[in-house]
Amino acid sequence: MTFTQTSDKPYNRHHYKVVFKGGQKEIYCESWEAANAVWLQWSGMKAIESIEVCDIKRHNNKGFG
Repeated sequence: MTFTQTSDKPYNRHHYKVVFKGGQKEIYCESWEAANAVWLQWSGMKAIESIEVCDIKRHNNKGFG
């Protein structure tokens, strides 16, 4: 398996979705370290299809609202 970089944006602005082969399971991670740990845990079984980079939806609330 290979890693492909699709964005030059800082990784601390993203969440990650680990997608298993066959679409049977998805694991959402809030950091690259967590996604990488899942990848390493399952890599021997070749069960992971991909890791998707997901934008974090931020709310631009002003004041106390």
